[in-house]
Amino acid sequence: MRQFLLSILVIFHFDSYAQTDIKNNNFDKMILEVEGDLNNDKLLDKVSIKQDTLNKYAPYRFQIFFKELNGKSKLIVSSTKLILPQYPEGTLGFSNGNGLSSVTIKKGILCVSFELLRGHYEHKFRYKEGNFELIGYSYIASDGLGLIETIDYNLVTGIRVAKTERYDIDKLIRYEKKKLLIRPLPKLQDINPLEDEGY
Repeated sequence: MRQFLLSILVIFHFDSYAQTDIKNNNFDKMILEVEGDLNNDKLLDKVSIKQDTLNKYAPYRFQIFFKELNGKSKLIVSSTKLILPQYPEGTLGFSNGNGLSSVTIKKGILCVSFELLRGHYEHKFRYKEGNFELIGYSYIASDGLGLIETIDYNLVTGIRVAKTERYDIDKLIRYEKKKLLIRPLPKLQDINPLEDEGY
């Protein structure tokens, strides 16, 4: 009897481990891969975006790998928050209407752009002292009724410019320029798009 109970406990342990392992590693669909030098070492690093198609929210995982001299790649950062899930309310709800537009690497700067129903936004990151820091944010969106809102935020200088315009009559309604220094600069893995103040 004791042997039987021990066998059941061992099976239960491996079964629960397997379920946990599967639950945490379902990012099975490759969405995008981009290569470029992100740490100024003349080696091609990689940005990888995968989606968990088995999860009812269909979240995305954003990862950055640095290429090493031996040819292997090393995971530097991973985030499941940077890209909003496809179904915030689950698959029985609606798609959020927002989507990844592009990922580019230019002169060591990582730009991640997103589409909105009536606009877009972009985050710019640089690698410094072991982290990818947010250095720039831009946002433009229309209400579809004549108003357009724009934000241009340079987090390095702290200068944030926000405008609201009526594009149907070409009239500036609001213009706000202020210095908003955030220190330390936000890290890529901590960004909650469209939720964090100002970016």
